[in-house]
Amino acid sequence: MRVLVTGGAGFIGSHLCERLLADGHPVVAVDDLSTGSKANLALVRRHPRFRFVEGSILDERLTARLVANSDVVAHLAAAVGVMLIVQSPVRTIETNIRGTEVVLEAAAKRRAIVLLASSSEVYGKSTRIPFSEEDDAVLGPPTKGRWSYAVSKLVDEFLALSYWKERGLPVVVARLFNTVGPRQTGRYGMVLPRFVEQGLRGRPISVFGDGRQTRCFAHVSDVVGALARLLRTRRARGQVVNVGSDEEISIGALARLVRRKTGNRAAIRRIPYDRAYEEGFEDLRRRVPDLTRLRRLIGDRPLTGIEAIVDSVIADLRSRI
Repeated sequence: MRVLVTGGAGFIGSHLCERLLADGHPVVAVDDLSTGSKANLALVRRHPRFRFVEGSILDERLTARLVANSDVVAHLAAAVGVMLIVQSPVRTIETNIRGTEVVLEAAAKRRAIVLLASSSEVYGKSTRIPFSEEDDAVLGPPTKGRWSYAVSKLVDEFLALSYWKERGLPVVVARLFNTVGPRQTGRYGMVLPRFVEQGLRGRPISVFGDGRQTRCFAHVSDVVGALARLLRTRRARGQVVNVGSDEEISIGALARLVRRKTGNRAAIRRIPYDRAYEEGFEDLRRRVPDLTRLRRLIGDRPLTGIEAIVDSVIADLRSRI
């Protein structure tokens, strides 16, 4: 099947391109390079079944042309990173919602299969652990900038599922939890690459908040493997599926692990959220996915442990610093 990957030069998108090519599919990647990089595609740029197109999914003519020549669209293009979201809420909302609209409109004409990459952010401030796909979304007020991303991705999900229900468009919504690994940048607030870069440079490791908040980190190779399998799974169509790891670790413990593995002797510095992001910033204490549906659909879940994940990020950043 011919696959179009939007956001294909991004962190997850570039890994997905590699996985799909390895599975034998012709792949076209489109990216405006606002947060992605051609360097991420170094391993596939010369592949005979791969083509890169620099452009925006907001360009309706370009998107329509690319989708018309595709059997499957993996829609990963989006505004990403807490820092970017807090600083540029207008860009976040416009890119996420309008971009998804354009992709779905084009896919409906082609009857292409669509995989929409959503986010665990849509669960908002819910305290019901683990998060199940049928749980209520508990979102903060519009005066708090970070919730613009959660709302935009939730609207994306509603749009995708409406196309499924009303027009029969085969869609799968993948709610991604913290995905990490080689090529991820800490530029927009991603915690693990930021910790690792600070550790390798011998700088204090900056923990936002008190460090007791927990997250579950999944290796990007596990995540794109799950996405590739969901694309082929008919039973996944019309469903929302959590994709990630359910191995929980506190951010403070993650900082200590990175400090030990990088040989960093500098201090771990705690920075209040108000200083790190914006006044009144709201964060979640825990974010753990229920992976029952993912296991039922593909018979597996991401399994790479946190120590191996940290090792892979250290090796990648050490080669680039």
